[in-house]
Amino acid sequence: MNFHIMTLFPEMVMQGLDTSIIGRAMENGIIDIEAVNIRDYAFNKHNKVDDYIYGGGAGMLMQAEPVYLCHEDVVRRINEGRGRDGKEPVSPRVIYLTPQGRVFNQKMAEEFAKEEELILLCGHYEGIDERVLEEIVTDNVSIGDFVLTGGELPAMTIVDAVSRLIPGVLNNDVSAEFETFKDDLLEYPQYSRPEVWHGKRVPEILLSGHHANIEKWRHEQSLKRTAERRPDLLKRSAVTDDENNEKRQKND
Repeated sequence: MNFHIMTLFPEMVMQGLDTSIIGRAMENGIIDIEAVNIRDYAFNKHNKVDDYIYGGGAGMLMQAEPVYLCHEDVVRRINEGRGRDGKEPVSPRVIYLTPQGRVFNQKMAEEFAKEEELILLCGHYEGIDERVLEEIVTDNVSIGDFVLTGGELPAMTIVDAVSRLIPGVLNNDVSAEFETFKDDLLEYPQYSRPEVWHGKRVPEILLSGHHANIEKWRHEQSLKRTAERRPDLLKRSAVTDDENNEKRQKND
């Protein structure tokens, strides 16, 4: 899978991603990440990409043309790299990182992981000229109800969450399936050696070797933890179960 991050701060993005699991996945050719500097597509000698806002207001706005030219170049290289001469060109999804977007979650990560190419657009200053957003953006995505100085950290968050769902990125691919937010439940508590630490013992059930009972205990703990920490997830899970039951009844 290939990620293309359009940003004013490519070094920040690559330094944050070129480490640990994501860095190893890049080294092994499982994923590819490029950070493309929007300033390289400015049309003035100072590489200026921002200007004053029409109608007044604080701050500066990123101009449409550099963003558009950057996007066009990324899409062109994607199509050339995939050997699509004479074929219908592809138009990859473009994710704009903005507080006004849908809040990112695990289901969205799973959806994005099905793509072969993803373009992530990082805004800065007071944002980006609306006209280019209307022209190139397919998904407006937020990582939470707060404001950051730019889209770089959200972009890195999405790349990390999506990458670990790509086969081969994690040493143990099974771990991607049984983690927090599976089936809208938080992950159960986990323990390692020693058996006793600071007077606290590992639950006896985990030492029993009885896998069915262990799985039952883990599910119960997931329900308990979700009820305590994220009851909203339980409500969402209940709605989903009701919808699935209705579908099954109709099919019967």
